[in-house]
Amino acid sequence: MTDRTNDRAGGYHLDPLSKAIIEQLQQDGRRAYATIGRAVGLSEAAVRQRVQKLIDAGVMQIVAVTDPLTVGFHRQAMIGIRAEGDLEPVADALAAMAEVDYVVMTAGSFDLLVEVVCADDDHLLEIINKRIRALPQVRSTESFVYLKLRKQTYTWGAL
Repeated sequence: MTDRTNDRAGGYHLDPLSKAIIEQLQQDGRRAYATIGRAVGLSEAAVRQRVQKLIDAGVMQIVAVTDPLTVGFHRQAMIGIRAEGDLEPVADALAAMAEVDYVVMTAGSFDLLVEVVCADDDHLLEIINKRIRALPQVRSTESFVYLKLRKQTYTWGAL
């Protein structure tokens, strides 16, 4: 099903059946294991076992994905952050903020990129000015406000 590989990313190798199961669940996370089994040529029990192994290995998770605009969050932004010193505590502090849904340490002109989902511009200002810039290691921020989201996908792994 999955084999730990020694590649640079330290990722998993997914066999064609695991990829097919993931693809089925990406289309509908509530799809019945029996239905998936018929689509990929496995028994319901075999699908259930593979799904559990994928979840246990951290390869995937099954979650409900909401559209922020439909649940009252009308402002999304990516924030580039320049910081000094150890980035781990900064990343941890950012990840602990409820409005932050994405934190990545980067190489390049920013040390960290953070995506935030906010109710409005006042909320975004509060997050940037009172919370992110208040972190002692943060030296500067640059905000990229989303005007329109054209594509957001969760289909990695099934390609």
